[in-house]
Amino acid sequence: MNKLFQYDQRQGIVIGTDEAGRGPAAGGVFAACVYFPEVTKSLIGDLEKLNDSKKLSKQTRESLYDVIIKNSINSIVCIEVDEIEKINILNSSLKAMKLCCQEVIQKANLSELITLVDGNRIIKNYLYPQKTVVKGDSKSASIAAASILAKVTRDKYMEKLAREYPQYGWQTNAGYLTKEHLDAIDKYGLCKYHRPSFLKKHFEKQLTLF
Repeated sequence: MNKLFQYDQRQGIVIGTDEAGRGPAAGGVFAACVYFPEVTKSLIGDLEKLNDSKKLSKQTRESLYDVIIKNSINSIVCIEVDEIEKINILNSSLKAMKLCCQEVIQKANLSELITLVDGNRIIKNYLYPQKTVVKGDSKSASIAAASILAKVTRDKYMEKLAREYPQYGWQTNAGYLTKEHLDAIDKYGLCKYHRPSFLKKHFEKQLTLF
């Protein structure tokens, strides 16, 4: 945990951003941005399990979520399916990152800072200094925290959508194309929360079976 905060401290004043939901074939894509105004020994202790959100249990993510929300200036943004289909998933992810970073900078009234972006793609048309960090959620505290906010928020969002469309099993597969999800698509078709562009190969494959 100390190493994650030390990484951030070496960069200067940092905000970190990460996304959740680039891969699924249903639901929006989320991005979060986190800025820790004060890093205390107590905070480091409370966040001792902080890591890449995908490596943590749901219970751990949710407990860390509460700590991060209380001790940071943060923003969480969703780009919905209709826009994903118009501008593609990469551009949607970067747009969500841009919007949440801009909101945090405004909330925190930051003038000098560097934005740590998880992955290897810079945010387009972004006016502030930025640095890409491959596997940043295992290197940077602010990116790891952002990954948790994005992941927890998206999971809750998918659970809500699952109550509207229970046949797809989104409460467990989060919109990823599991066998269960694909079988349900073949049986019930697509709904308004699906990303049709993500399913072209599946339907092409289905057509070749006839």
